[in-house]
Amino acid sequence: MIRLRMSAADAHYGGNLVDGAKMLQLFGDVATELLIRHDGDEGLFVAYDKVEFLAPVYAGEFIEATGEIVKVGNTSRKMVFEAKKVIVPRPDISDSACDVLKEPIVVCRAEGTCVVPKDKMR
Repeated sequence: MIRLRMSAADAHYGGNLVDGAKMLQLFGDVATELLIRHDGDEGLFVAYDKVEFLAPVYAGEFIEATGEIVKVGNTSRKMVFEAKKVIVPRPDISDSACDVLKEPIVVCRAEGTCVVPKDKMR
C-alpha cells in the first residue's frame, strides 16, 4: 500500500484536476514492491489489461494505492490494483483544513501483468 498526497505539481488540468496517469504511476510503484517481495527483483510491467477511472482526483487529496498478485505464471505475475481517495482538503473552512473520509472513494481500478526474468528470480 502506498499513501500519497497529490500536489499542485500533479495537477495537469483546470480546477487542480490530477491526470489519471498519476494513478497508473502509483500502481507501477505498488507492482514493483509486490515483485520485490515475491521474487526478489523489480521485474517489468508488461501491460494493463483493464483500467477504470471512477472518480476525479484533485491536488491536495490523499490517495491510497493497493495491489495484489492474483495469478503466478512461470515468469508472469497477474495483478489487480485499486486507488482510493482517503483525505480531502476543506478550503471552505480554511487553507489548511482537511477531512478524513469515513468511507474512502474508489478513484481507479486496474488489472495488469508483470514479468520477472527467470535468471533474476530469487
